[in-house]
Amino acid sequence: MIVQKIRHLIFLRDVAWLSITAFGGPQVHIAMFLDLFVKKRGYLNEQEFLEFNALCQVLPGPSSTQTIVALGFKIGGARLAYLTLLLWSLPGVLFMTIFGLIFSYMHEQKVSLAFMRFVQPIAVGFVCYAAVKLTRLVIDSRTGIVLMILSTIAAYLLRSPWVFPLVVVLGGLVTAANYHEHPEVHDKQLKIRWGNFILFWGVLIAAAIIGNLTKWKWVLLFENFYRNGSFIFGGGQVLIPVLLTEFVKYKGYLTEDEFLTGYALSPFVPGPVFSFVAFIGVLTMRDCGTEWELLGALVASAGIFLPGTFLIFFVIRFWDELKKYRGIKASLEGIHAASSGLVIGGALILIVPLSADWLNLLIVLLSFLILQFTKFPQPLLIVVGIVGGVIYQYFL
Repeated sequence: MIVQKIRHLIFLRDVAWLSITAFGGPQVHIAMFLDLFVKKRGYLNEQEFLEFNALCQVLPGPSSTQTIVALGFKIGGARLAYLTLLLWSLPGVLFMTIFGLIFSYMHEQKVSLAFMRFVQPIAVGFVCYAAVKLTRLVIDSRTGIVLMILSTIAAYLLRSPWVFPLVVVLGGLVTAANYHEHPEVHDKQLKIRWGNFILFWGVLIAAAIIGNLTKWKWVLLFENFYRNGSFIFGGGQVLIPVLLTEFVKYKGYLTEDEFLTGYALSPFVPGPVFSFVAFIGVLTMRDCGTEWELLGALVASAGIFLPGTFLIFFVIRFWDELKKYRGIKASLEGIHAASSGLVIGGALILIVPLSADWLNLLIVLLSFLILQFTKFPQPLLIVVGIVGGVIYQYFL
């Protein structure tokens, strides 16, 4: 028992260290997890780790967060997994909350943000880079190309938050019909424990009912993020256009400039990309006072992280059997293709308003090319943008 507790404490210490040093998004996070938890600590072998990561890639929610939470579940059960989620996400959420409070104060004091003008097109360049990167990873067939194009069109033309989960589901159903192309496995013995699945849907339904009855903004905010976290496949790249559509275009809780500036600051923050939602939570509640801004950051973060956690707790218990089903394997192609189309659509939504200024388009292009063909760090690119904005604003 003592040895087990020490093992758990060492694991949590490693998680805490990663939570303040893991910059760069899920691809970098996974490499760091592999190096520390597999090669150095030996908590599981490489094949087991890759299977965990594959499971988290096919579930909605933040993939790197779900991977480290799943690892915590394997090592010490649900209690250790929840502590893992808290330690892993807390620093990023705190940083984004602080950024949100600073922006809220500047807005209240009517401080000009003109010096940030180059940061916004740089952030659009980030989204374009993510779109290209994700598309290259997941599109490898004509069906995938068609689904990607249709998803892009739907995301661009239909500016409703409900388009995103619908497109993802339809994409999965289209390629699931090709299940016969995958080899069949006969020794399937699927045993399902439904507790966390019921919890997942119960929280979603309860939040929707309470929010609609009370109209309390913080409850509605929790429901918004919980719903988004329940249907986001593809990680942070897909999350950004979804949040832009719902909170900027659809509900107007913050401006597009504020949204893009906050997103541009996210590379400065360690841990999960999804911690960006704390920034939105603060600005959504800025008219209600500081304590409500903090509540907004809290409920936004809880809403975005909890559904993926509930789902990983549900599926991990029977994943070894579930992945034997051909329909499940076949649906992944459509889910990923649709997700990549949503990111491209989100990039187009962001680019079009910038097209009136050739300098903005040039900065978007340069940012994309730098990320695509060099190893220039994203945070440093933002610093260059801020410095350039200050020079442009005050000296030119």
